[in-house]
Amino acid sequence: MKQVYFNRPQLLCQLIGANTTVLVAGRRTGKTDSVAAPFMLRNMQRMPGSTGGIVVPTFKHGLTNTIPGLLAAWTRWDYREGRDYVVGKTPPKGFARPIRDPLDNEHCIRFRNGSVAVIISQDRPGTANGLTLSWLLIDEARFIDHAKLKQETLPANGGARDRFSGCYYNHSMLILSDMPQTQRGSWFLNYREQMDPEVIEAIKAGVYEEWRIRTRIEEMRRKGVEPPPYLEGHRRSLNARINKLRSVAVYYQECSTIENLNLLGENYIRQMKRDLTPLTFQTSILCRRVGMVKDGFYSSMREHHKYDASDMAFLEARFQRGDYSADFGAEGDADVDPDAPICIGMDYNANINWIVAGQPDAATGRLNVVKSFFTKFERKIPELVADFCRYYERHREKRVVFYYDSTAIGQNYAVNQQDFQWVVCREFERHGWRVDKVYIGSPMRHHEKYLLINEAFAGRRRLTPYFNRQNNDDLLLAIQSAGVERGRNGFRKYKGGEKLAENEENLLEHRTDGTDAFDTLFIGCEKFPQSSGAALSLSGIF
Repeated sequence: MKQVYFNRPQLLCQLIGANTTVLVAGRRTGKTDSVAAPFMLRNMQRMPGSTGGIVVPTFKHGLTNTIPGLLAAWTRWDYREGRDYVVGKTPPKGFARPIRDPLDNEHCIRFRNGSVAVIISQDRPGTANGLTLSWLLIDEARFIDHAKLKQETLPANGGARDRFSGCYYNHSMLILSDMPQTQRGSWFLNYREQMDPEVIEAIKAGVYEEWRIRTRIEEMRRKGVEPPPYLEGHRRSLNARINKLRSVAVYYQECSTIENLNLLGENYIRQMKRDLTPLTFQTSILCRRVGMVKDGFYSSMREHHKYDASDMAFLEARFQRGDYSADFGAEGDADVDPDAPICIGMDYNANINWIVAGQPDAATGRLNVVKSFFTKFERKIPELVADFCRYYERHREKRVVFYYDSTAIGQNYAVNQQDFQWVVCREFERHGWRVDKVYIGSPMRHHEKYLLINEAFAGRRRLTPYFNRQNNDDLLLAIQSAGVERGRNGFRKYKGGEKLAENEENLLEHRTDGTDAFDTLFIGCEKFPQSSGAALSLSGIF
C-alpha cells in the first residue's frame, strides 16, 4: 500500500463518485492529476474490456496537457507504460482484447485487462464515429464546442449494458474546467441546477457510516475478536444503497486554487496575482464567475471568429514517439502558409511591447490572426522580435510585412538613439528576415476605427478577422474586455489607466496595448494590401 495525498475537492469527487461529476476549479488544483487519473483507473480496472473517451478541444491540447498529466500521475502510483498500459501503439502479447475493439491504435491508451481509452479531439472530425463508450472524460470544458459534443460524442456514451449494467460508474462522465470567461464556454455551469443536494448529502452520510462500520470491523479483528456476521452484511447492504444513489447522482463543485495551498504554498498565489490579469486571476485562480463587457469596443466579435488550427500529422508523429512536450514552434500550426510573408502590427510602450501576427487571404476574405507575442519590463523590442523569429524559425519565406503608424517614428523608450521602426527592422534583419515596411499614416480616429473593425467582424469589409484560439489567449482576453466611452466624435476605446504604473489590480496585460497592435495589423491588411510577391515599400510615399 502507498499513501497518496488528495486535497478536499479531489477527495470529495472520488468519495461521492457520482455518475456525472463536474469540477470547476482554479489552476493547479490537480484536476487532471488527482481527479481525472483516478477516475480513468477506476473505470478501466473495474470494467475490463470497456471503451471510454477522453474528449479534448484540440489534439494539441491533449498531446501537451491532458495525456502528460495522466501518465505522470499513473507513474507515481507505479503503473508503467509497456507493462500495465501502452499509448498509441499495438498492445504487446499478454494484453487482453477489448469487448469492442477500436479500428486503430494510434489515438488509444490500452490497459492490460483490455480496457481502452480513445482520445477524441474536436479538431479532428469523426473521431467519435462508430464508438460505443462506457465513460467520458471531458477536459478543458470551457473550450469544448457543446453543440458538437451533443451531436458527435454524448450519444456514443452508451456502453456495453449487458456486461457492466451493475456498475454505478457505467456511462459515467467527468467534466473538468477552469471557470469560463465567455458565454459560449459556460455550457457546463448548468449542471449546478441539475445536482440534487439531498442526494449528495445522503451519499456523504452513507460513505461516512460505511467507513465507521468498516473501521469497527477492522478494530475487532485486530483484537482477535471475530465480528458478528450482521456487521459485514449491513456494510454490504449500505454499499449497495450508496451505489444506487451514485448511479443517478449529479455532483457539481466549484473551488479555487487556494484549496491546493498545502502543496502550492502562499507564494504561488501571490505570484499569480502579480502575473495574471485581474480577470484571469478572478476566473482561473479564484474560480469566480465574472461577466464580460457586453457592449465593448469590439462588440461585433462573436465566438465563430475564433478557430483551432493544429497540424495533425506533426502532432500525431510526436504522439507516436511518446513526445508530449510543448517545445515546438509554428510547425504545430496548420493555419500558417510557410511560403507567404507574415504581416505584423505592433504596439510600443516603456513596460510592455506587442507583436500581433497575421496572414490575409484575399480569395477567402479572411485575416487569420495566427499568433500574438508580448514582452514586459526589461525585455524590450529586441527580445520580442527574437521570440517571434524563434517561433517561426522554420518558416520558409522569411519576410514580414511590417505595418506601422506615426507612433513608431521619432520615438523610443531609451532603447537607443533610433526610433521604434528602425529598431524593429534592424532586429528582424539581424535574425535573417527581410522587412517590407508599410507606413499607414497617423493613427485612425477611434470612432472611424470602431466602425471599420466592427463592420469587418460583421462581414461587411474586404477582410474579416479570425483568431487562432490557442495562440492568442491574452490578446483575446484583452479584446473581449475592451470597453468604450463616448468622446467628442462618438465612440472611442476606453484607455483609462493605460499609462499608470502597474499594480496588483491593474496589470499590463489587462490593458488595451495588445488590442492597439491588432488594430494596426487589421487596418494595414485591410487598407494597404500587399501582393504575395515582392511588396512595395510605401514608407517613402508618406
